[in-house]
Amino acid sequence: MTQKLLVGTQAPDFALLDADGNKVSLSDYRGRNVIVYFYPKAATPGCTTEACDFRDNLASLQGKGYDVIGISPDAQEALASFTGDFSLTFPLLSDEDHSVALAYGAWGEKLVDGEIFEGLVRSTVVLDGEGIVKLTQYQVSAQGHVQALREELGI
Repeated sequence: MTQKLLVGTQAPDFALLDADGNKVSLSDYRGRNVIVYFYPKAATPGCTTEACDFRDNLASLQGKGYDVIGISPDAQEALASFTGDFSLTFPLLSDEDHSVALAYGAWGEKLVDGEIFEGLVRSTVVLDGEGIVKLTQYQVSAQGHVQALREELGI
């Protein structure tokens, strides 16, 4: 497992392409709290559940000053399909070389169906408007994650 981010530290900046091919940087969100969540693969059952939960809770999250960004190792084309198929209304970013996932501690060994392999670990990092880590959650479950996160953030 890569080094996890610590609460109170500066989050690494990034610039990745979204589903439409636009470059999105963490610095674009200066002055706003942002929830950066990492998910393994677009349009799989768990990732779809999590993305749709974020979509369905986006208005209340934004109402409390939180933007949402999803990051996966998927190619931009897969993100475009995922966004369109499920009417996702927040940016999904392509991290094909998983460099951002590595920098955020969201890439490493994981256990799936009794086998250990290296891949993206479902994770969420909450940042303040200055990019300081306020909350980290690693190896989260897709089911119920957004509700638990809302409770943790008092939303």
